[in-house]
Amino acid sequence: MTQTIDREAPARSPQARVDAWLERFEAALAARDVEAAAGMFAVDSFWRDLVAFTWNIKTVEGREGVADMLSACLDGTDPSGFRTTETPTEADGVVEAWLEFETATGRGKGHLRLTDEGAWTFLTSLRELKGFEEPQRERRPKGVRHGVIRGRRVWAEERELEKKELGYERQPYVVVIGGGQGGIALGARLRQLGVPALVVDRHERPGDQWRKRYKSLCLHDPVWYDHLPYLPFPENWPVFAPKDKIADWLEMYTRVMDVPYWTRSEVKSASYDEDTAQWTVTVDRAGETVVLTPKQLVFATGMSGKPNIPSFPGMDVFEGDQHHSSQHPGPDAYAGKKAVVVGSNNSAHDICAALWEHGADVTMVQRSSTHVVKSDSLMEIGLGDLYSERAVAGGMTTDKADMVFASLPYRIMHQFQIPVYQQIKQRDADFYDRLEKAGFLHDWGDDGSGLFMKYLRRGSGYYIDVGASELVANGDIKLVRGQVDHLTRNAVVLADGTELEADLVVYATGYGSMNGWVADIAGQEMADRVGKCWGLGSGTTKDPGPWEGEQRNMWKPTQQPGLWFHGGNLHQSRHYSLYLALQLKARYEGIPTPVYGLQEVHHLS
Repeated sequence: MTQTIDREAPARSPQARVDAWLERFEAALAARDVEAAAGMFAVDSFWRDLVAFTWNIKTVEGREGVADMLSACLDGTDPSGFRTTETPTEADGVVEAWLEFETATGRGKGHLRLTDEGAWTFLTSLRELKGFEEPQRERRPKGVRHGVIRGRRVWAEERELEKKELGYERQPYVVVIGGGQGGIALGARLRQLGVPALVVDRHERPGDQWRKRYKSLCLHDPVWYDHLPYLPFPENWPVFAPKDKIADWLEMYTRVMDVPYWTRSEVKSASYDEDTAQWTVTVDRAGETVVLTPKQLVFATGMSGKPNIPSFPGMDVFEGDQHHSSQHPGPDAYAGKKAVVVGSNNSAHDICAALWEHGADVTMVQRSSTHVVKSDSLMEIGLGDLYSERAVAGGMTTDKADMVFASLPYRIMHQFQIPVYQQIKQRDADFYDRLEKAGFLHDWGDDGSGLFMKYLRRGSGYYIDVGASELVANGDIKLVRGQVDHLTRNAVVLADGTELEADLVVYATGYGSMNGWVADIAGQEMADRVGKCWGLGSGTTKDPGPWEGEQRNMWKPTQQPGLWFHGGNLHQSRHYSLYLALQLKARYEGIPTPVYGLQEVHHLS
């Protein structure tokens, strides 16, 4: 028996298994043997492509999905050179490998999860276009032409000339509506890629989107999660940055990264000419009417879209202050006043806590259940392996962390999240018990997958607790549950007749879909043509099916040629701005971009 065991071949290493799979896979692709390539995937498998094969952001499922995608894309993509970039690892029967590869037009990175049945998950992402690489490292610009040159213009003069001409003598190829973190990040990407682009924003300064919010606002995501492209925050940057610090960083970033940016500029209208494939965009620039004619138009007006401002009977007779949370000026003027905050998610908690700190009598009106997770628990258990000082010390880079996130298909992501929130639930059991005893209606998401899936599915329904929940639990912030029926001269009245005296009413009632801005600027017909933005089609609360596989309309082609959406948190603005910029660059350079799996419209808003 011992001699038999000794003669058996040793189990193949993870490296050998991945190398063998890649060799067979590439051979099948080279031979255009779609069925053989698809057969190398597990029956239940997922291929997520970020622009490299599909000129889209698209996930296909199972062998049939892989075969369909390859049948449509393989000839044009002509992939080759698949190779590992580091030693593959194995755990629980799954081998993981980081990859590089090339296509006919670009170079990509990827990730493979391999089981005995074949590829379980496969990520491919386009990272640069051949012949149009970004001017970095050995390709960085010199910054000056040495020698004696008559009539030379120095850098400052070149920038000043560009500011004078762009939008007037020279038209941008891309106009980005919205100059928050999303628009700025995309503007920086397009600048590095040499795409003539212009970011337009109605505020007076870059960063005002943050600067003008309520004064206690700060990031609830940690610094490691929030870096912008090219220029990470310094190592002494606070873990949770205050809004004014973020505002100043964005303003500085815009200047340092040479982002062409118009302030005090409001887009009044936009229309698309099918014959010329060109937009006409009318802008009020500090009182001057300017008409721009870009080929591509990007709405970077924030993932949350337009404020949802309710229409309750009696709002016109209420004599106190009332406003949406996006317009809340801060707590200073309300010391000693009675404040009613309608809503129970992030903004509602933040505003309630700040009002309480400044001596207001605060009542939160909870209309539906909310998921709450303590910031420390989320940092340690939810994000710590990828975005933390511990992760950095272990060799984790921002780009690699982003790719780990991207490598998990949305269809199965909740399976990875559920254990995280089960652990949090156990760790903070006393906290949740006290919160619920105070009457707070709490949930863990429809399937127990917690905050991140709620964010991806609906963009609402949660609060990262940085202190307000303790005030709710101990009664310092009063809590009532129910629906608002109407307002009187000095009170908010609920459907059950409860009357809440109020000097201030804050409507922390969330936001609508981003295509609401399209309706305002380009008309309802165009907004309906592209349909709802955000959500996965999971069939969970506020995320109606059918299953989409990716975020609706985000960072990818829409049903309206030349119309794009860019948004999300700082992490998504950083990561997905690359893929959107590469799609725009390819079109600018005339590279063929046949789109596989164009977004379908299942919901109008």
